[in-house]
Amino acid sequence: MEKGFNITLRVWKKSQDEKDGRFETYKLENVIPDMSFLEMLDVLNEKLLKEGKEPIAVESDCREGICGCCGLVINGDVHGPDEHSTVCQLHMRRFKDGDIITIEPFKASPFPPIKDLVIDRSALDKIISAGGYVSVNAGSAPEANSIPVNKSLAEKAMDAAACIGCGACVAACPNSAAMLFTGAKISQLAILPQGNPERTSRVLNMVKAMDFLGFGNCSNEYECEAVCPKEIKISNIARMNREFLRANFICEEDPEMPLVFHKSTVDIPEEE
Repeated sequence: MEKGFNITLRVWKKSQDEKDGRFETYKLENVIPDMSFLEMLDVLNEKLLKEGKEPIAVESDCREGICGCCGLVINGDVHGPDEHSTVCQLHMRRFKDGDIITIEPFKASPFPPIKDLVIDRSALDKIISAGGYVSVNAGSAPEANSIPVNKSLAEKAMDAAACIGCGACVAACPNSAAMLFTGAKISQLAILPQGNPERTSRVLNMVKAMDFLGFGNCSNEYECEAVCPKEIKISNIARMNREFLRANFICEEDPEMPLVFHKSTVDIPEEE
């Protein structure tokens, strides 16, 4: 059996009633190198419960790198020291005996804190609700996969669709921009013929929702691409900008054009 090692954890703690959070220090012994980072936090929480103390609130779900729930900042690195991976894919073998590990939640104004390491990322869901889908007529026969899709376009759409909505791009960006996330969600539909009927309204609504929800603008720092666990490329931001420019030209040339706008869950005030 592999020998364990000892670590010190500095964990961000904040209750729902507190205005300001704080770091609390915990010592953990006999950490097995093959543990995942989340398993290590499970062991710490079990230890705290046995001591009659409150466990650390931390969010996780699939633990397979596909749900995007487990986002943390570890020693200043979004999702930890491993490149292009999530926290649940990080293992304790990346650390050594005596290490001091600082753990914080993602910090961005559109992601309000809930408790300890748990934040509210529902703003990303609201961007998708504003137009990140393809409408279908319910009750009729489904489309019989009869629309031909070029293989290279299908691969580009799948690359964009790999986004898991973890919010790492927002946390790493100095402007708290969600443009990589929004660009990926727009790209995966704009590339395909199935997304064409709502192409114009989609980009206008999603960009409007993104701005309304308090996300910043892109200043080409490239931090979002560097930390993305699914290696989403910033070319998706360029595609979103082209789609947005195209949509605005269409609206200017034909103000009477009937656009397919959908009522989203985002309460965006109408422009005067």
